[in-house]
Amino acid sequence: MSRTSTPARPSQLSTALARDRLGVAAVVFFVMSAAAPLTVVAGVVPTGLAVTGLTAISIAFLAVALVLAVFSVGYVAMARHIANAGAFYAYVARGIGRPFGVGAAWVALLAYNSFQIASYGGFGAIATPLIADWFGVELPWWGIALAAWALVAVLGVRDVAVNGKVLATLLVAEIVLVVVFSFADILTPDFAASSAPLNPGSLAGTGAGALLVMAVTGFVGFEQSVVFSEESRDPRRTVPRATYIAVALIAVLYAFSAWAMISAAGADPVARAGAEGPELFFNLASDRLGGTALHLGHALFLTSLIAAMISFHNIIARYTFSLGREGVLPRAFGRTVPATGAPKNGSLAQSALGLTAILVYALAGWDPLVQLFFWGGTTGGIGVLLLITVTSGAVLGYFGRHPHGEDAWHRIGAPVLGTLLLIVVTYLALTNIAVLFGVAPGSTPTWAVPLAYAVLTAAGAGWALILRRTRPRVYEGIGLGARSAGTGFSRTTTLEAHQ
Repeated sequence: MSRTSTPARPSQLSTALARDRLGVAAVVFFVMSAAAPLTVVAGVVPTGLAVTGLTAISIAFLAVALVLAVFSVGYVAMARHIANAGAFYAYVARGIGRPFGVGAAWVALLAYNSFQIASYGGFGAIATPLIADWFGVELPWWGIALAAWALVAVLGVRDVAVNGKVLATLLVAEIVLVVVFSFADILTPDFAASSAPLNPGSLAGTGAGALLVMAVTGFVGFEQSVVFSEESRDPRRTVPRATYIAVALIAVLYAFSAWAMISAAGADPVARAGAEGPELFFNLASDRLGGTALHLGHALFLTSLIAAMISFHNIIARYTFSLGREGVLPRAFGRTVPATGAPKNGSLAQSALGLTAILVYALAGWDPLVQLFFWGGTTGGIGVLLLITVTSGAVLGYFGRHPHGEDAWHRIGAPVLGTLLLIVVTYLALTNIAVLFGVAPGSTPTWAVPLAYAVLTAAGAGWALILRRTRPRVYEGIGLGARSAGTGFSRTTTLEAHQ
């Protein structure tokens, strides 16, 4: 009796992400969903007005977009030479050095997990009174957060294209709502076109640094187009196009909606922002559109947070996958489900961390809105800004050693200019950190967050040096992506030398 081969079980894992799944539009959806446009317009804009007392938020968004566009010139040029789901990790490793690359990876994991977990707190805290108002049911914030967590956890192990379709639906809905509400602001009786939101002179005054950094947080996620390079169709074209489209769309949407909101808020928009908070955006439009529009706006505000959760979850899972594939983290994290290409173990690890955070905050009775959503989001924003700045320097380092295939503007001009501008923004962030956290100077968050990032950078670099001595083949493969998978999964694959 002949013996037949046993078919591969669905649970078996591979070491490759799904290829050719994402086009330009899908990558833009992932990027802009992480940016959470409705959350920024309704949340960050009024907060920026109230905290800084400045109304130049529109020009701040445009200025930040210009800085990020300059940064992106070298960033996407490097993406044409390095396709790696680890993004910042791989670029810093290849541009500055492997120890710094691993340090950047640790920083990235903290920063993006801060955003992801913060979203659970914001979703639960914001949804609780809304559900009570809509349905007359009092639910604990953590119960609502757990429902969102379950949805994200399930989608995290599905095909990336499925996640893209969900994000596309949610993102289009929230963008349409922002545009409609903004035009409703223009049609309100109290609307008076204001030049203040577009006044560049306001960016040189007191509080301008904090305003610029708040504007930066509105773009967080744009840089993650390269995370999906291994899963994109023709990544040499898809990644640059998706990056520039995302930055442009985000900038125009934010600047226009902030201008319309401030112009419709009356003689003292700063006072109204302080009194009404995120409700300012909804109240202004509902005066014209009615109560139904108000309810719809609140509902889409919640789905905006869900979209951000899904996007950041996918980003974190791919960072973890990249580190596992190269042996920097346990190899189990570097495996995917063949049928879907989903980085299953990285996704499950992030879900476990999110669940733990929700339960800890619930049991401790900590404030999910301030101590989780606001502080977590600010922590993540500072971390991403640090990463972007270091990566801009890494682009210069990489092209200094590998000048082939790019012109001087992509190799030198834009990276030098972008690095200088980002250093200025980073300085403003760190010197205004108390304002960003909404605490007194010297309070715990003002020193604990920078210290945490410094410790993680040192720990990551130290781990890389340990790998160099104890597992030199793994160390040599840091930043090489799929080319380094052979260090642990196949005896016949020869590790390609680090360029």
